[in-house]
Parts: sequence; C-alpha cells; structure tokens
Amino acid sequence: MNFNGIDFDTYFKNYPSEDGYFGKYGGCYISDELKKAMAEITEAYFTICKSAKFISELRRIRKDFQGRPTPISHLERLSSSLGNVQLYVKREDLNHTGAHKLNHCMGEALLAKYMGKKKVIAETGAGQHGVALATAAAYFGLQCDIYMGSVDIKKQAPNVARMKILGANVIEVTHGLATLKEAVDAAFEAYAREYKDAIYCIGSVLGPHPFPMMVRDFQSVVGIEAREQFVSMTGELPDAIVACVGGGSNAAGFFSGFLNDPVEIYGVEPLGRGEKLGDHAASLKYGTEGIMHGFNSIMLKDENGDPAPVYSVASGLDYPSSGPEHAFLRDVGRVKYDVVGDEQTIDAFFALSRLEGIIPAIESAHAVAYGVKLAQRMGKGSVLINLSGRGDKDMDFVIEKYGIR
Repeated sequence: MNFNGIDFDTYFKNYPSEDGYFGKYGGCYISDELKKAMAEITEAYFTICKSAKFISELRRIRKDFQGRPTPISHLERLSSSLGNVQLYVKREDLNHTGAHKLNHCMGEALLAKYMGKKKVIAETGAGQHGVALATAAAYFGLQCDIYMGSVDIKKQAPNVARMKILGANVIEVTHGLATLKEAVDAAFEAYAREYKDAIYCIGSVLGPHPFPMMVRDFQSVVGIEAREQFVSMTGELPDAIVACVGGGSNAAGFFSGFLNDPVEIYGVEPLGRGEKLGDHAASLKYGTEGIMHGFNSIMLKDENGDPAPVYSVASGLDYPSSGPEHAFLRDVGRVKYDVVGDEQTIDAFFALSRLEGIIPAIESAHAVAYGVKLAQRMGKGSVLINLSGRGDKDMDFVIEKYGIR
C-alpha cells in the first residue's frame, strides 16, 4: 500500500534509515563516547536479530515463560451498550508481568547476555517497564538498577514492591517534577558512567538509535499476533485500531502489524486536565520539533525551548515527547493522533471493569476511552484496541482519588 508517497510494502526495510532516522525524526544526539556504546549495541543487535539461535530462544521464552500469544477478547456487553460497533481488545494485560513491556525487556536482556554485560539499567514511570526488566534480569541472572521519580514511587507502590522482590535496585529520583522525564535523565547519567559493564534498556520507542527501532521490532509480536487472531476470529480485518501513546512502545508494536492494511489507525495521547501547558502530555497534538534524550522528535516546550512540565493521570504517559516513528507516521498521515482527558479515561476504567470483568491499566484506559468515542462516531464496523496492561498497580490510586463509581 502506498500512502502519501510512502510504500508500506517495503516500509520496514527503509525505516529507520541506516543512521536511525524516520524522515527527519530520530538520530543519535549524544556524546561521542556514548555513540561508540550505541554503535556496539547496534552491531550486536543486527548480528543476532537474524540469528536462528536468538530467534528460536526468544520464541521459546515468549511461549513458555511469557505465555504468548495473548488472546483477543470481544467486548460484547460494552459494545451492546454503545450500539452496533463491535469492540475487541488485544489482551497484553495477560502477558507475564501484566503488560506489553516484557516483550522488549526479554529481548534487550537476551541482547545484554550476548554482549557480555553484567547489568541492565532503566527508567520507569508506571513501573511496568521496571517490573518487566527486573523480571528479565532475574531470568538471565543480571544486576538491575531502576530509576523512578518519587511522585511515581508513591503512586505505583505495588510495582515498586514487585521490583524489589525480583531483586532490582530501585533508585528514587527527586529533582524537577520527579516523574518519568527526570527518571530518564538519571538513568542516562548512570549509563554514561557504567556503559562498559551495563546496557541501558530503554522502556519505549525513544532515545538514540538503535532503541526506537529495536523496541519496535521486539514489540511487533503484538501487531503480528493481533492481525492473525482478528482475521481468524472474524474473517476480516478491523475497521480501526487504537492504542495509547506516551513514548509509544505498545502502539508502535501494535500498529506495525496493520500499517500496510486498509485499516484506520489511531494513537491516543493524554489530555490530562486540559489544553493548558503543564496540564497534559499530548506532545504530538500540541508540541513542536525538538531534541531531548538523544533523539529528535515532537516535544512540548516551555518559554525557553526546554522540555515543558507535563501531567497525566497515567504515570506511564507523562512524558514531554514521543517516539520519532510516531512523529513520522503523524506527518505522513498514516496514523491519526488524538487525545482523551482524565475524566473520560477514568470513566472507561470503570466501564471496562464493570461490564467486562477486565480492570485495565490507566494508560490502557485512555485507548479504551477513545475506542468508545470512536464507536459512537462510526455507527457500524469494528474497533480493535490494544489493552497494553492491567490495572492492579492503579487500583489504590484510583480509589483514593476518584472513589468507586
């Protein structure tokens, strides 16, 4: 399929480019010393990603340890409450550790073992990436340092406990807003000191090349499975697919299975409390081009051109930029990016729980909320939503802040 001059038949052969660009977005904007470390990771990844031994081991892990493939569920009661459009969810909440994050963490940790590294370093917001990497580190016998903002540590206590039980060293980040951006800052600083013995396992499709590509590739299993399962279940493709977007790892993997199909694709960013800068984290909707954390993309900026303060009820979405591939897909028009606010999201959190017996992560509830909105607009057809994680981590926070609806 050709879309605005982009041939999606050969898309994955051409994007990113050899130096890590999706159009003008991406790249590797870091120190020369760290560029050498990234070149080492790139070489190692391209060496093993086509290796039958690596692929076989990753497939075995996904099947026997992660419990893949995860199923698709038809949301019959929620669909009936809305009209004629049928809603379905890809159940990444049933992936081991309760979210999609383990898909790339097991791949990154396996790569670390191949490279002879002793430690994995990462940031986390909602804690799902931290839990997934701590799980991968335990599985492969690696040391694990997880950097997490103090605000998120308070909001996501169950995941902090999980990381510690799994043997990870959870390092509290207290500067700035003490949320996801600051955790990334701290993790990068640590990696700059320890790169000879450690690998930085970035938690999304962002950062310097090769991570936007590598995380997308590891997450593509979600889209590949979902496409095959949906056609098997219904005999046709969905009319539309939806995923939440912060950095964008779950969305990039999910979307990759459908980019070359006649399917409408929607990425959903957090509008938070409203359109005022500092009240949301919708970079693709309201941001401009800029460089942070080693890559060029679309970001929210303050009056000085620095990354702006951001907010979302979902700790995993409160990041002032988005992955470079999302910026590219937005520009060429293949994916439509829109927003939902906190209230819509919490309404969807309770609706899915009450009508379907599935408690979603708040991040995933953004996609559910938009799926509901889309169904009401469409009137007929089908919508497949990526349910990127489960809501165990969020229950105490939701009850304390919103009560039981």
